[in-house]
Amino acid sequence: MPPRKIIIDTDPGQDDAVAILLALASPEDIELLGLTCVAGNVPLALTSKNARIVCELAGKPHVRVFAGCDRPLGRDLVTAEHVHGKTGLDGPDLPDPAMPLQDQHAVDFIIDTLRDHPSGTVTLCPLGPLTNIATAFEKAPDIVPRVQEIVLMGGAYFEVGNITPTAEFNIYVDPQAADIVFKSGAPITVMPLDVTHKALVTPERNAAFRRLGTPVGIAVAQMTDFFERFDKEKYGSAGAPLHDPCVTAYLIRPDLFSGRVINVEIETGSDLTLGMTVADWWRVSGRDPNALFMGNIDADGFFTLLTERLARL
Repeated sequence: MPPRKIIIDTDPGQDDAVAILLALASPEDIELLGLTCVAGNVPLALTSKNARIVCELAGKPHVRVFAGCDRPLGRDLVTAEHVHGKTGLDGPDLPDPAMPLQDQHAVDFIIDTLRDHPSGTVTLCPLGPLTNIATAFEKAPDIVPRVQEIVLMGGAYFEVGNITPTAEFNIYVDPQAADIVFKSGAPITVMPLDVTHKALVTPERNAAFRRLGTPVGIAVAQMTDFFERFDKEKYGSAGAPLHDPCVTAYLIRPDLFSGRVINVEIETGSDLTLGMTVADWWRVSGRDPNALFMGNIDADGFFTLLTERLARL
């Protein structure tokens, strides 16, 4: 099988950084066409800076990075510095990037890339709010049937919410955008909190990153050291959940995950449940399925893959 052509749409974020590193370490499986950045965990100026920092950390300054939408479609931006720190990549001390941002807007890059490649050959991998993807779909509806698959991190069912009682952060930041994407008809695979909260960086797993002894291994260990304080305090968990790398790992080893094809609707009208992913896990609504919603992960297999691949960088 040739490497899968992907665009990672991202708002780094320590876990976004690890997802990007896994992609860059896996050229036999993934051809990264570009990184498109969106406001989310931190504002756009920082997410587009952080994406370039990660590329340079990996020794891949040739990767094209594009800045996209700096605010959600219909509301003010909500950020997550309380989780990721003021830079979004708090933990390691990494230098400012030397590589430039591309001049083209991220939305236009997504549109042009889907039009320029044969239909059904480019996968979109959103790791943050879906603003860039929805904006591209609204601006150029002809690209929707050209998408091979959307593999995204977002939402929840049993785990419900992490930013409100009912909403996961990425969906909550821009529920209108999520609604557009889930109603688009494009094939969608979802990595919800139900999966990512099982991908925990325990002390033993973090020690394995640190033992790599490379700048990447040490930086990842420092990122998760910082990141885990929030989840340990909030959930009493054994470590930090690596949400976004689940997307990249699925592209490489889909057998590590299991789920169901179900209907997923996005709540956009209620102040109480805004951004909730109403996931019909038990298929009781009668609504047509529109997403493969993952429910489980082989966490040991996931961390073995991640550690082995990061050792390459």
